[in-house]
Amino acid sequence: MRTGEVTTAGRRTWTWLTWLRWLPWLPALLLVAAAVAPLVLYWLGNVDDQRLVDLDVYRTGGEAVLEGRSVYGFVTPAPQLLPFTYPPVAALLATPLAAMSWPAAQWAWTALIFLTLAVTVGLSFRALLTGTGTQGAVPASPVVVPGTPAGDLVRADARTRPRGTGWAGGLERLRGMDRLWAPLLFAVLMIACTYLMPIRDQVRFGQVDILLVALCLADCVARRPVWPRGMLIGLATAVKLTPGVFLIYLLITGFGPGARREQRDTFLVAALTAVLLTLLPFVVIPADAADFWFRALLDPERLGANAATTNQSMRGMLIRLYLPDVLTSLLWVALVAVVAWYGFRHARRALLDGHPMAGVALVGLMAVLLSPVAWIHHLAWVVVVLGALAGDGRDPVRVRVAAGVWLYYVLPIPWWGVTIKAAEIPVLSPVLGKIVQNGFGLGALFLVWLLGVWLPGRRAAFQALR
Repeated sequence: MRTGEVTTAGRRTWTWLTWLRWLPWLPALLLVAAAVAPLVLYWLGNVDDQRLVDLDVYRTGGEAVLEGRSVYGFVTPAPQLLPFTYPPVAALLATPLAAMSWPAAQWAWTALIFLTLAVTVGLSFRALLTGTGTQGAVPASPVVVPGTPAGDLVRADARTRPRGTGWAGGLERLRGMDRLWAPLLFAVLMIACTYLMPIRDQVRFGQVDILLVALCLADCVARRPVWPRGMLIGLATAVKLTPGVFLIYLLITGFGPGARREQRDTFLVAALTAVLLTLLPFVVIPADAADFWFRALLDPERLGANAATTNQSMRGMLIRLYLPDVLTSLLWVALVAVVAWYGFRHARRALLDGHPMAGVALVGLMAVLLSPVAWIHHLAWVVVVLGALAGDGRDPVRVRVAAGVWLYYVLPIPWWGVTIKAAEIPVLSPVLGKIVQNGFGLGALFLVWLLGVWLPGRRAAFQALR
């Protein structure tokens, strides 16, 4: 029997030869480390009062819990003066950070950012990495595989199908060398996603967004989760509220016409988890829990200047028009209703059509656009968008579109708008500057259309060509 074959008892023999298949991952990880090191060393070497300022908020919140001080009554030292803005369960979860030294917390949190980014990249680009996407795939037929017990039928995977020509053929031939190809491609994707501006800001500020993305994504697309599906969405919702859009997604896909029972079960687990984690602080730190839900949550200015360029939500874009407050609020409510209807409708359709990654990407964009305040780093969902657009990589048009979206969110486009406005060129500066300043938010709206309308049409067109 050869190394790695399956025995009749269903056991696999493991020798040192088997472990050799993992060796290509070592240079891939070293390549990632070398490529991201300049970014990490730059921001972790920043001056003290500018270094991972949001991580400082989390850690100080954890310290307040351990020392019995008010979680919502402090601000970090000048010049930041940042308050704790998350639900009280987040302060409880931040206590391990408070137990670390500040340098240790910085390195530990940065490592967690890249670990969760790796999970997000692996799940988002799973179809590209494994060649198992539905788009453009040839339906597999049952075949008899030599070496298995007589009569056993298994399905042919991408490597047993006839290879095509052109772009798809080249991709199939690369997949024939998947032990070398997959780690290298993963490394390239990991590096590319690291330098997206929303991900760079994760490292710069020590933010939590990519962790929340990984939690929600894993809950939605993991094939065999070892946890009750829905638990991670409930955790993410309890920690930062905005992932609560996934409860809406699970609700509309788990109930009503065409509903899926697994979505309904996931919704119930997610809702129960979120409720329990929300109630827990009322037992452990009741004064802080009441302070958040009945005072701090109602003060939007605690989140920072809502009109700042970094707020790329629809409300942020409207505020920068400087219309009367009442008109701004009315326009925002109307836009929220329209965009929510459009986005969730297409997310539901994507899931029912067998494209859950596109559904998750659309819901993630809802978390950004519908929120009253959504900073640039909240757009970490762009990683999932890129994976949904690229698919299994067989359609070169989809790959090129994904590359264009990647480039768009690598560039500091909103800050170009600030520069154009500062130039004070008549007519040009006020109009063009405002549009460019809102570039990432407007881009997110365009991505909703791209995923909801263009992508299904492109799938159908590519399938027809095959």
